[in-house]
Amino acid sequence: MHFDCVSRTDVGLKRKVNEDSVLARTEAGLWAVADGMGGHEAGEVASAKVVEALGALPAADGLDPLVDNAVAALIAVNRELIAMAGAGNGQRTIGSTVVGLAIADGRYCCFWAGDSRGYRLRRGEIVQLSHDHSLVQSLVDAGMLKPEEADAHENANVITRAVGVAPDLSVDRVDGEVEPGDLFLLASDGLTRLVADAEMAAELGSKPLDEAADRLLALALARGAPDNVSLVVTRAN
Repeated sequence: MHFDCVSRTDVGLKRKVNEDSVLARTEAGLWAVADGMGGHEAGEVASAKVVEALGALPAADGLDPLVDNAVAALIAVNRELIAMAGAGNGQRTIGSTVVGLAIADGRYCCFWAGDSRGYRLRRGEIVQLSHDHSLVQSLVDAGMLKPEEADAHENANVITRAVGVAPDLSVDRVDGEVEPGDLFLLASDGLTRLVADAEMAAELGSKPLDEAADRLLALALARGAPDNVSLVVTRAN
């Protein structure tokens, strides 16, 4: 099994700095999107450190060692970012969400901290693999907020977990089998808040990867793109 991959990242229409970073190590079976925390200092530094750490990982023999190494790297970055934040004057956070995808031996693992998302598209059906670490998702899970109300909620940008936010970082993961033709999408919330799951599935399922990625980015920009927009699309063949 081999893989095709395309990635896009754009500053959007309202931000001055792109605080997102993307990773595509197709030869190693590892991909990621990191979103530096908007409104905090040095978000672009945080996301870059996340991607650099994952990019520097040695080759691993099998899926579990690959994911274990990735999580260990994120925990190390978490410690580094907290130390950086503590070295300055006053209280600040240098943080980043992350969503990653690892594939080996016919299996995949999606791992994440924060609200950047991972999806799988199989035979036309899109499934969100990740589960947002956010205040509004907690409200939805508790039955206090309807899913369709989440994006418009006044606290929609409040995340409850990210790299660099707390001394102990917990990274969630889901695993599964890879089938030929499977498409995986990793995206920052700059895309997922503006483009519905069904729209993403329609674009990814009907166009070549490059064209689909361009179209998804164009949709976000056409809808105002108040945040940075990043995506990585990987197809198993």
